[in-house]
Amino acid sequence: MKNLGFLSFGHWSPDHGSQVRSASDVLLQSIDLAVAAEQLGLDGAYYRVHHYARQLASPFPLLAAVGARTSKIEIGTGVIDMRYENPLYMIEDAGSADLIAGGRLQLGISRGSPEQVIDGWRHFGYGPADGESPADMARRHTEVFLQHLSGKGFAQPNPRPMFPNPPGLLRLEPHSDGLRDRIWWGAGSDATAQWAAKLGMNLQSSTLKDDETGEPFHVQQAKQIRVYREAWAQAGHTRSPRVSVSRSIFALMNDTDRMYFGRGGKERDQFGIIDQTRSVFGRGYADEPDKLIAQLRQDEAIAEADTLLLTVPNMLGVDYNAHVIESILTHVAPALGWR
Repeated sequence: MKNLGFLSFGHWSPDHGSQVRSASDVLLQSIDLAVAAEQLGLDGAYYRVHHYARQLASPFPLLAAVGARTSKIEIGTGVIDMRYENPLYMIEDAGSADLIAGGRLQLGISRGSPEQVIDGWRHFGYGPADGESPADMARRHTEVFLQHLSGKGFAQPNPRPMFPNPPGLLRLEPHSDGLRDRIWWGAGSDATAQWAAKLGMNLQSSTLKDDETGEPFHVQQAKQIRVYREAWAQAGHTRSPRVSVSRSIFALMNDTDRMYFGRGGKERDQFGIIDQTRSVFGRGYADEPDKLIAQLRQDEAIAEADTLLLTVPNMLGVDYNAHVIESILTHVAPALGWR
């Protein structure tokens, strides 16, 4: 068995052919897709977070709304850019959304991806301390977030408060028990995967990572997962960690599928430079179900992970994306032992 979720990039555009023409459309359709996915039996609904773009941005109103409209499906992000976040305010937002959802939040956080603007986090009022890089700042924000997410009191109460206080130091409210164990780090390298393990975060690994060995993407990603699990064991955590990978996977079931994806997925990995770092982009998959099954059996990282996030073409609308999800659940997942 494997946990299966969708990952929506949350694009919207008024261009011809788009079924998601406005910010209102993408928010409402994101909720509707989660409802449809839950009805189909999918395990998770995850959303990308990007600033300064025609995409989903501030995630917590959406996560809370999805939580209010669903009852079983996990609800997550992939990922929240911690360069932009006030960690204490984020604890309040996350606690509220998790309580509304009944403890189903799975928050993916990270340094973030290449941006639409230069140093966009500066406009949000944040900047690296002396000697820090932006990535260091993101990790610092993360450590503060994790420290106070546990619910331990840290703030000295006012001796003459407006309302009575409980005894002792005060914590941030609302607090949601168990959320600390449902934080994931989006790691782009082996080193950041090890760092996430030491801090007790689950691991998210996408279709992009630093090219550290020159090997095929799925081989490098599988090694990253094994390095992460070794670091987790060495850290002595008492619970078992979770690991997710994401993939573009399309089963060609009809003429519409063939029109959109019939030329195949990215059949080979691609290598390039991002932020002055050589990176490897993993291939996508699009084929008839029997051929798709054979191809996916060769993906070492999918085999290593307990959770697989299916990236969906959200601008094609809720009905089509529900069809994409159902095709995988019905015609691919059982043969691979995922269901």
